[in-house]
Amino acid sequence: MNEKKRINWGKIKKILHYITTVIMYSVFFVMLFIGFILLMYVIDIKRNAASGEYTPPLFSAYVIISPSMEPTIKVQDAVILKRVEAEDIKKGDIITFTSTDDRYSGVTITHRVVGVEQTSSGKYMFRTKGDNNNTEDPTLVGEDYINGKVILKIPKIGYIQYFLSQAYGWIIAIVIPCAGIIIYDIIKVIKLVKKICTNEREEERNKEKTAKKGK
Repeated sequence: MNEKKRINWGKIKKILHYITTVIMYSVFFVMLFIGFILLMYVIDIKRNAASGEYTPPLFSAYVIISPSMEPTIKVQDAVILKRVEAEDIKKGDIITFTSTDDRYSGVTITHRVVGVEQTSSGKYMFRTKGDNNNTEDPTLVGEDYINGKVILKIPKIGYIQYFLSQAYGWIIAIVIPCAGIIIYDIIKVIKLVKKICTNEREEERNKEKTAKKGK
């Protein structure tokens, strides 16, 4: 009975170690990806400052807080944008833009392009609509107000962002798993050292016994 308990406890420890390792690597890769986006953002900002011209960053990311694009993009999903030329935006693409509508002036919106128009001066204008909305957006989006085209969606990462932004979330998601892995590895090292010491003592005893028999 005791042997079974030891075996089960050993399996539980391995499972917990595996889960914490997966969580740690998942958080690490997500943070690495976000770090890359931020790095590209900073590089673009500095380049814009040096040139005196403003263009949206090459890559950027936004967390969706409105259900207007459901079920394609849900609340708390994150979207990754890439800066593109206006002529490369086609009907059906999803773009993020700064609204010029009087009701939502200055608000960042992510909607689908349902129509493309061009002014006499050659400027592109885009008609947009949320997948979950019954009507199109009341104002056209000028090419100068576009932040980028959506190239990737990361489901529900907004919840992770919020969770990690809280003190308890950082402790639960980062500190505790790290401490668990470290403690687990320390215990393994201690057991290994004990085993080596035990083996060495056994060897010394065997040598002493052999020496006594030789006498």
